[in-house]
Amino acid sequence: MQKKIRIVFLACFVLSGGITFAQNKETSFAEVAKKAEPAVVNIDTKTKRQEVGINDTGEGSINTLTRQQIRPVFAVGSGFIVDSTGFIITNAHVVEESTKVTIRLQNGEQYVANIVGTDEETDLAVLKIEAEKPLPVLKFGDSNAIQVGEWVLAIGSPFGLEQSVTAGIISKIQRETPVSSSFQKFIQTDAAINRGNSGGPLVNMNGEVIGINSQIATVDGNSNGIGFALPSNEANYVYKQILANGKVKRGYLGVVLESVKAEFAKVYELAEAKGAIITEMRDKDSPAGKAGLSVGDILIEIEGQKIENAQDLITKIASTEPDKIISISYFREIGAKLEKRTASLKLAERPSNNKVYAVDPIRRKLGIQPEALPFGLTLTEITPQLAKTQGLENQKGLFVKDISNDSIFIEITNASGAIALKNGDVIQKINRAEAGNIKNFAEIAGKLKKGDAVVLHILSLNKQYRSYQQRIIQFTIQ
Repeated sequence: MQKKIRIVFLACFVLSGGITFAQNKETSFAEVAKKAEPAVVNIDTKTKRQEVGINDTGEGSINTLTRQQIRPVFAVGSGFIVDSTGFIITNAHVVEESTKVTIRLQNGEQYVANIVGTDEETDLAVLKIEAEKPLPVLKFGDSNAIQVGEWVLAIGSPFGLEQSVTAGIISKIQRETPVSSSFQKFIQTDAAINRGNSGGPLVNMNGEVIGINSQIATVDGNSNGIGFALPSNEANYVYKQILANGKVKRGYLGVVLESVKAEFAKVYELAEAKGAIITEMRDKDSPAGKAGLSVGDILIEIEGQKIENAQDLITKIASTEPDKIISISYFREIGAKLEKRTASLKLAERPSNNKVYAVDPIRRKLGIQPEALPFGLTLTEITPQLAKTQGLENQKGLFVKDISNDSIFIEITNASGAIALKNGDVIQKINRAEAGNIKNFAEIAGKLKKGDAVVLHILSLNKQYRSYQQRIIQFTIQ
């Protein structure tokens, strides 16, 4: 019986991601490892896991006792230092839900790390430690310059075995996996990568990072010679965005796309099999909807550049700053003919589930002002898709995605002693004003000062009845 191959995230496991080397025969693996290892770190995480146990009172009894316990769970992963002041890159799944992140350097020194930001689309996270002296760093190489067959080294902590080095070659580039996102086109390598290698570097023969080890294809959970690393160029882009904004800001069109293939080009008499077809409009108020685009339109150019396929357009849009005005050329079927048109539109920001860290002394030290979060809340406006998944059809307001540890709402409780506002609630009004969008809500919250009264009208999910209930939260700014 043939075993099924699984794609495994090396969360809290170091991927011995293959390191790509520049085919320099005078450079040995030992020299490259010696150069790279000091900047590779071991990451220990502590998370809380709720365990549920059921203790029956007796056979046939309808009375059961359900006991819930919160216990710490420890895990391990890898990362590497990219700035001598202590910035570290790793996989987001390595530090996901962690309550404490400990960094251990090659020389044995240990530091507690702060999470600067994460990006779910690429599964990357940026951490920061405060060291008393400059730290060794790894530089990014050009992942676009690598070729299949080049030697690579993977460095990390497989199974917690720190500073482990494995060698291999680049097996494939631009590889997609069944669980990859639109922004994960991996470097495939046969360098041994195992659990614990997550977030570790894949370096070339110049000792430069050309990939971040993220996943493996496996039948038993361990290395089978097929590992996947996120290209360094994408990682560097994410790193710079997180440093500047606390998150990655990507442009958003608001449509579902399908690539133009040879058959479509033939049937629709297109000169070449290039372009992207709109198959679904996310929202009539999305950038595409407002610009008059509709289902069936064939997008062929963006800002004068040809669109190769759906993924090419997604990449081009995502790499463009939100709020930028762009032009898109497209074909629309009018009767038996295709009519070429051009639309000008203003991009929105691509929705994500990334947590934005409100307390951020790190970026302030660099002179970078982070995006302000009203009351320490991460909010999102209710889109049709969110309304459908959360049962919020025909409702307006701001959906609470996250409440930071320093938020005022951590201390505000209801009559039963529970926290008054929680993730998943919807804020509909603040001091009699509609909480229709984040900007207006932030402006109102930003003007409040000590002693001011605040009244919030919210929708809160009642899990027992599986429905939302109207509630009011009242407090005074302290």
